[in-house]
Amino acid sequence: MPLWVCGCCGALRPRYKRLVDNIFPEDPEDGLVKANMEKLTFYALSAPEKLDRIGAYLSERLSRDVARHRYGYVCIAMEALDQLLMACHCQSINLFVESFLKMVRKLLEADKPNLQILGTNSFVKFANIEEDTPSYHRSYDFFVSRFSEMCHSNYEDPDIRTKIRMAGIKGLQGVVRKTVNDELQANIWDPQHMDKIVPSLLFNLQSGEGTESRSPSPLQASEKERESPAELTERCFRELLGRSAYGNIKNAVTPVLMHLDNHSLWEGKTFAVRCFKIIMYSIQSQHSHLVIQQLLGHLDANSKSSATVRAGIVEVLLEAAAIAASGSVGPTVLEVFNTLLRHLRLSVDYELTGSYDRINIGTKIIKEHEERQLQEAVIRTIGSFANTLPTYQRSEVMLFIMGKVPIPGMHPTLPSTGSGPEGNRMIQVMLLKSLRQVTCGFQTTNMLTALPNSFLDPLLSFALLEDAEIRLLVLEILVSLIDRHDNLPKFSTIRLVIISDISVLKLKVDKCSRQDNLFMKKHAQHLYRHIYLCSKEQSSVQPHFEKLYSLLALISMELANEEVVVDLIRVALALQDLALSSEEMLPVYNRCAIHALSSAYLNLISQLTTVPAFCQHVHEVIEMRQKESPYLLPEDVFIENPKIPKTLEKLEGELLFQQAKITEVLGGSGYNTERLATPYVPQFTDEDRLSKRKSIGETISLQVELNGVKLCVYSQVDSVGVEEQEKERRRQVVEKFQKAPFEEIAAHCGARATMLQSKLNQIFEITIRPPPSPSGTITSGYGQTQSRSVPVYEMKFPDLCVY
Repeated sequence: MPLWVCGCCGALRPRYKRLVDNIFPEDPEDGLVKANMEKLTFYALSAPEKLDRIGAYLSERLSRDVARHRYGYVCIAMEALDQLLMACHCQSINLFVESFLKMVRKLLEADKPNLQILGTNSFVKFANIEEDTPSYHRSYDFFVSRFSEMCHSNYEDPDIRTKIRMAGIKGLQGVVRKTVNDELQANIWDPQHMDKIVPSLLFNLQSGEGTESRSPSPLQASEKERESPAELTERCFRELLGRSAYGNIKNAVTPVLMHLDNHSLWEGKTFAVRCFKIIMYSIQSQHSHLVIQQLLGHLDANSKSSATVRAGIVEVLLEAAAIAASGSVGPTVLEVFNTLLRHLRLSVDYELTGSYDRINIGTKIIKEHEERQLQEAVIRTIGSFANTLPTYQRSEVMLFIMGKVPIPGMHPTLPSTGSGPEGNRMIQVMLLKSLRQVTCGFQTTNMLTALPNSFLDPLLSFALLEDAEIRLLVLEILVSLIDRHDNLPKFSTIRLVIISDISVLKLKVDKCSRQDNLFMKKHAQHLYRHIYLCSKEQSSVQPHFEKLYSLLALISMELANEEVVVDLIRVALALQDLALSSEEMLPVYNRCAIHALSSAYLNLISQLTTVPAFCQHVHEVIEMRQKESPYLLPEDVFIENPKIPKTLEKLEGELLFQQAKITEVLGGSGYNTERLATPYVPQFTDEDRLSKRKSIGETISLQVELNGVKLCVYSQVDSVGVEEQEKERRRQVVEKFQKAPFEEIAAHCGARATMLQSKLNQIFEITIRPPPSPSGTITSGYGQTQSRSVPVYEMKFPDLCVY
């Protein structure tokens, strides 16, 4: 063929092909011919309809160069494509983009790491371009799969492996940026995409687990850290979550939960907590409750998993709650506490039964210490959630938890746990511990509405149980509720040493408000009675007496008016009499502890009242005790090894606080001398007489006669002798309840009900008479008069009565 024919054919080639060919130099190391590239760009801008053909031709050349391993020309082709993409934003760019993505796909499919990285870099540049025209049929499924695969690269050379993984992370970041705000694109939030993207990111994040996230945004990381896959992954993960809308949170968080499950990452806690810190800091604050809901649901799904897994989920909930405080826990407040309390009960059940599955016992080994750790984690989480709530919601939560506690005589059983009375007792302890966490830092201006009867009455009933741990928890809860000015930490020294000048403690004492006066008017006697009864419990130890002192002191500073101060002094003197009484049969330590409690409190209240003569009397008694009987003061009693005598001789004279003397000196300052002179006697009630209930399974307040034991209907009784008789009767009733067959109890109750009804019928017959009639009376056959009842419509009324 003649040479002129070839030249003619070359000249007849389309101009866009000639322009594309001219950008490639003879030696690929020379790089792109810039002058010719400018001509190609100008032509593309002038004739945008040619863009698709330019892209197709470049794609054809690139495929041929890849096949021939001419990688220099491949790089030039991709550089040209990048420049054309950056320059052209016309309506015809969509077809050009299809050619571009086809070439990127070709590079990503190659087995050469350099080509994969080259293709990724071009895709990232493309992802940052805001297109002027929408695309209806573009798909990124391949890119999501391929970039995710690159994130898991196991290339032999560690440096190249790191580069491939980072390229994969950048590629996923590019896909998200390109699709997340384009409604016409395939939804990147669909599970089919999220299930690939999120685990790929977590895989790389885990590889840098040693670098703990230090802040909501790692902006202060060094350049070297920025180049690590873990740091790059964290930025990418934050960007993904930050772009998530309300309806997409679930799809983004679910793969995280699955990844932690599949790789047993809950048990280590550190990585799981780190992941959810990133999530909580990255999403919009108003969406926080959605993440918490998912965690709660996941906790339910793992109800039969090992304690370490459940504890890990609970720890994550704890951290999430702390972060969610700045946003909103949402409408799921009671759901949160209900779920946590349910799992607390489950854990107690597992611990006592030794199995997760009652049908297939022994399928899993229960480790008691792990269940205890879980229970403590749940209790801490309950407190953390409560701290995020306003006062009114926290009050609702307190009532909610109290409604779950088995309370003697009220709702003594929970849904069956299969663990018997010991399980119920453990649940009592756990729920009261949870309540203690909720009440920490509780502050309200109106305690009357924040602490209604439905809360305080059942709470105080626990102070009457023999269980020392439960009584201590009740005292701690009461102290937390009343301490509204953070005075409690200032008592750390006064517990052990009586301070002669309490001004050094800088206590905050406010005037009692009207609401506080109403609260004390309603509940004061209950509080005094329970303080007195708790003091006389033989199982009380040092922490009990310290909390009783704190309770007395806080009432004096937070809720005291003149009447309350008088009553508190009477209670302190009654405690002294209690320690002196030989009828109570208290151990020597308890007697000394009660004396120490009384002296410490009178020292405090005397200085709060600022009555010099009262302070002087208290000071004189304390000085005398320091000289002759130091075992009656806190310094020798409330220590690790109490310095107490083996027996306590009868005390009298200057070693005791004198009620008459205190009445005299306070009366001169305007206090109610009549009330001060009256010794405090607790008002005994049915509840008090059952104060020795050992468990919730024993008797309730209504005592029924069994086998000749008389029905006991209690009234207020102050006589000690009568009280002892009633205690013996109560013991007999309890014994009958515990030992008698159910049929016998049921038959007896039925007979008593029948007898009661017959008596009521007799009373009604005697008291109910026919209504008087204006028609007068009639005479019966025995000469007795009998009223004759006349229907109302037949009665004749005077005119003045009718209108």
